Amino acid sequence: MLKINDRTFDSRLLLGTGKYPDLDTQKKAVDVSGTEILTFTVRRMNIYEEDQPNLLEQLDTQKFTLLPNTAGAKTAEEAVRHAKLAHASGLCDMVKVEVIGCDKTLLPDPVETLKATEMLLNEGFTVLPYTSDDVVLAKRLEDLGAHAIMPGASPIGSGKGILNPDNLRFIIEQSHVPVIVDAGIGSPGDAAEAMEIGADGILLNTAVSAAEDPVKMAEAMKLSIQAGRLGYEAGRIPEKRYASASSPEEGVSTT
Repeated sequence: MLKINDRTFDSRLLLGTGKYPDLDTQKKAVDVSGTEILTFTVRRMNIYEEDQPNLLEQLDTQKFTLLPNTAGAKTAEEAVRHAKLAHASGLCDMVKVEVIGCDKTLLPDPVETLKATEMLLNEGFTVLPYTSDDVVLAKRLEDLGAHAIMPGASPIGSGKGILNPDNLRFIIEQSHVPVIVDAGIGSPGDAAEAMEIGADGILLNTAVSAAEDPVKMAEAMKLSIQAGRLGYEAGRIPEKRYASASSPEEGVSTT
């Protein structure tokens, strides 16, 4: 069970709502994924335009927690403005803070992310900051009071998977709040690896929406996240340099 502040969720998969080929595919992918948390970019949602297609109108929003994100913000002040707009629209007081510092790599700005996190915490929001896999920065965000830490596995939309598994392990080991891997996941194997390392959840968008079959990929991701978490909880065997017989050697007759 995933616990974020005072909310609990059975699913550990958080799903983005952008880049799908059409609304029908998007809805089917959401349904099969089993997700309970949907994230969307505030500045790209047609919240007030009734004649524009809107996924939120296609779904029973009572079944989901809506997680607005501040993608597109370049400063802390912009991020806070986006979060307040979403809250004023009656969507949620939980927000994913995303402040991009580099247009080429789409890596987050650490200084503005820290600033935005602090500002939104002071406003009473449940704050989930998107960050790089910087171990020290993750700790600083938690110390501020962030309710979850969302390190990227690799750059947004790259599909490269986990580039620095040791950094991710360090972040997880030191954290007392959920660690939700966000950005760069490309395959179910990547998602399972992150969960086996000890992540509490995975946020996906492009890996599902840009797949050849988004609906099948959504289901595959759901199953891989479940399997990875079970593997983590089961505790894998230690790696060894040499072979080790799986059959017992004691008490075996030699005649």
